[in-house]
Amino acid sequence: MLKKLHYCFIILLFLIFYKVNDVVSLTSDGLSLLSFKSAVESGGATVFSDWNDKDSTPCNWSGISCANISNSVEPRVVGISFAGRNLRGYIPSELGKLTYLRRLNLHDNNLYGSIPDQLFNASSLHSIFLYNNNLSGTLPTSLCTLPKLQNVDFGRNSISGEFPTFLRNCRQLQKLILADNRFFGVIQKGVFPEMANLEQLDLSGNEFSGSIPDDIGELKSLSGTLKLSHNHFSGKLPKSMGDLPLTVSFDLSSNNLSGEIPQTGSFANQGPTAFLNNPLLCGFPLQKSCKDSSEGPGNEGESLIQGNVSRDSKKGIKPGLIVLISVVDAVGVALIGLVVVFLYWRRKNSGGCSCTGKGKLGGGENRHFCGLNCVGRFPGSDSEVESEKGGGEGSSGMNGGDGDLVAIDKGFSCELDELLRASAYVLGKSGLGIVYKVVLGNGVPVAVRRLGEGGEQRYKEFVAEVQAIGRVKHPNVVKLRAYYWAPDEKLLISDFISNGNLASALHGRTGQQPSRLAWSTRLKIAKGIARGLAYLHECSPRKFVHGDLKPSNILLDNDFQPYISDFGLNRLISITGNDPSTSGGLMGGTLPYFNAVPAERPNSYRAPEARAPGNRPTQKWDVFSFGVVLLELLTGKPAEFSSPTSSTSTDFLDLVKWIKKGFEEEKPLSDLVDPMLVKEIQGKKEVLAAFHVAMACTEQDPEIRPRMKTVSENLEKIGS
Repeated sequence: MLKKLHYCFIILLFLIFYKVNDVVSLTSDGLSLLSFKSAVESGGATVFSDWNDKDSTPCNWSGISCANISNSVEPRVVGISFAGRNLRGYIPSELGKLTYLRRLNLHDNNLYGSIPDQLFNASSLHSIFLYNNNLSGTLPTSLCTLPKLQNVDFGRNSISGEFPTFLRNCRQLQKLILADNRFFGVIQKGVFPEMANLEQLDLSGNEFSGSIPDDIGELKSLSGTLKLSHNHFSGKLPKSMGDLPLTVSFDLSSNNLSGEIPQTGSFANQGPTAFLNNPLLCGFPLQKSCKDSSEGPGNEGESLIQGNVSRDSKKGIKPGLIVLISVVDAVGVALIGLVVVFLYWRRKNSGGCSCTGKGKLGGGENRHFCGLNCVGRFPGSDSEVESEKGGGEGSSGMNGGDGDLVAIDKGFSCELDELLRASAYVLGKSGLGIVYKVVLGNGVPVAVRRLGEGGEQRYKEFVAEVQAIGRVKHPNVVKLRAYYWAPDEKLLISDFISNGNLASALHGRTGQQPSRLAWSTRLKIAKGIARGLAYLHECSPRKFVHGDLKPSNILLDNDFQPYISDFGLNRLISITGNDPSTSGGLMGGTLPYFNAVPAERPNSYRAPEARAPGNRPTQKWDVFSFGVVLLELLTGKPAEFSSPTSSTSTDFLDLVKWIKKGFEEEKPLSDLVDPMLVKEIQGKKEVLAAFHVAMACTEQDPEIRPRMKTVSENLEKIGS
């Protein structure tokens, strides 16, 4: 019996030893990562499907990056990336044991709880992206103990507390985003002067109060936009902000700031949108004079006049004044009658002109547009357009308008009457209204986009946006020349680009063959788009994000020089109450994309993170869209195209995935490029280099994608 027990004991020890040995065969980094798997309550079934505790290393697990470290025997974990995977759980403190972890990317999930203080024991961390989760608690004090920390984005969470003064110790920090959290209180002086390397600061959407600290002007490395909007900052603007780099844009909107806007340094480069919704702010560039906001002798004089009128009214109106009022009334009635008769005869004698520029259905000819006879100038509604197509006479939906034609560009000279009398032709119609080609009296054609009739209560906001767009000047961006505002009409007047858009050049318009674009022409177009987009991101007054870049809003002139159109348009459309998602890409261009080729599938040029509803556009969206456009130039295929092996026309292939699969399978370059280019690009490394730029732009993780400035610089090297 004892002998049997002895044997059983030996077998049990063997099994225990075997099991322990099986577990500990996984590296220490792998064991720390398993704690994260355990901390995820839902959403991890597929995400962690290949995380096996029997593996010897976690370096082959999904979402994990490793590197060979000089003083380590085996590869070590340097990156964790699970962005947008709908993971619900908490961040375990064991991740702090990953000594060589450099990048932690867990944004756009449902992580909750506080950020563990022990996480920052991972001393190699330089980038932490936890934005758009449900994290709470306060900012850990050990954050700035990391010697290499450069990028921190904790935006769109529920983190609270006062602005941490310990951030002065984050001297290597380049990016700090705490937007849309629950921070509160006054920002103390002495923090910003210590953050000499900070390039990006976003504190918007919190509950900060008090004055903006005077030493904020010490952030000499800032670039892009300084975002302090949607807080409770009060008091005067610190003049030191004028000492910030001239390329920095401000967003101080929706606060309680007061006083006159300084006119020194960087302040002089700001548009009105930087200061909107601060009722007590005055001075340029706001349309509110500081003199108007203070009482002066003029107001006293007004009271005195009112007092005299009141006293005179008690004595009754003198007979001479009664006669004068009667004469003025008679003259006014006569003038109104003359105007009515004049308009009647002008409308009766309008002959064959049309409010839409198109003849009756079956007429066969395009008729010119007589703006004045349409009283308000451009067709007022979709029903009017349909009536001219179908037979019945439609009435204009516009009743004149108390509006002005405002020239943004000093070189543009055109009076409203001239614009309304000019011949105009309908280029296309979309959910946003109608776009016209208008030939002015001097023979210069312009494109006129009608935005709609809404938004009459948002005049200042509309004008501020238009003026910001008008300040954009780049040879690869469509130039806005003027705008017209009236309560019942809003128009944008821009350059007319004569050679259609990139979509029709690559794929042809209805009934026409596509242009045979040579490789040198395609490379020229790609470089031009990249330069224009980099300018909008880095150098334009508002640091614009396009948000909807695609071939249909890339216009071409007769030399195939590209022009980016429709930037900033979504904001204007939303002000007027229309739906920007229906844009046909018409501003400054010719026929819309959906009239040129079969309709593109929804979101086919948009980044993966842009397809989730409610997400705000970012520059990295544009980078992805540009990458798709570049792939389209290289392959001649749209962003989604019918599978050649499919028996139905409803099966589509994603261009980005198709290209990446082709490179993984090491297919010949001739199988991937546009057949029109095969003979021309034999033996050229330029095309391969362009493919690599496009694939970098279309990385799934937005943080990995390069900036457009870098993309443009890399493209300029190709073929030079």
